Amino acid sequence: MSIKHILFDLDGTLLPMVQDEFVKFYMPLLAKSYMGAGVSLDPKKFIGAVWAGYEAMVKNDGSRTNREAFWSYMEPELPISTEESENIALKFYENEFNQAICTTKPTPVSNQIVKKAKSRGLETYLATNPVFPRCATMNRIRWAGLDAEDFKVITTYETCTYCKPNPEYFRGILEEFSLDPSECLMVGNDVEEDLAIRSLGVKTYLVTDTMENKKDLPVKSDYIGTLEELLKFIETVGK
Repeated sequence: MSIKHILFDLDGTLLPMVQDEFVKFYMPLLAKSYMGAGVSLDPKKFIGAVWAGYEAMVKNDGSRTNREAFWSYMEPELPISTEESENIALKFYENEFNQAICTTKPTPVSNQIVKKAKSRGLETYLATNPVFPRCATMNRIRWAGLDAEDFKVITTYETCTYCKPNPEYFRGILEEFSLDPSECLMVGNDVEEDLAIRSLGVKTYLVTDTMENKKDLPVKSDYIGTLEELLKFIETVGK
């Protein structure tokens, strides 16, 4: 097997969680942090605006960063400047956001998987959907019990100009590191978002522990299994 590079998803994959439970927990906390900073807002409308801002990132066409796409949508929705808004959000993601670990189920197997891949000479990349600021992603990496230094890249909203399931998001990683698609494996739990990379000729491993398939799409993956099975699988690749 000629796999030399593994791209890992984070949420629901290396950090087991049910996405809806995670979002339903932390979104009201985010609204609360704005109100705590003296911003007058309707929590429900605010959460709706954040979701619309998320959609703006998902639809990003590469002409600006996801961060710019999100805040350009949010600016008219809030009675304060974008700079003030983002400062409140970053403070939240550094602090109160960490309460959301209670909606996740970290497992030591995730770190074992990444360490095993590296010990077998494989390069590892954290291809997490870049809809969060870097500080929020670094915190989720920590919740998962992973070492950020183990990844050649960690995709976040500051630098990416596309999102999953747009294949251009994945193409950006492949091109940045001059990767041959036939030597790569994408490991993820979301049928729509993570398996989209197959259109670029990259093999996929669908993790089933907290698999997501909201649109009931046909499941087409080269490999399917649990995190425990993935660990055994990685022992057969590399070197």
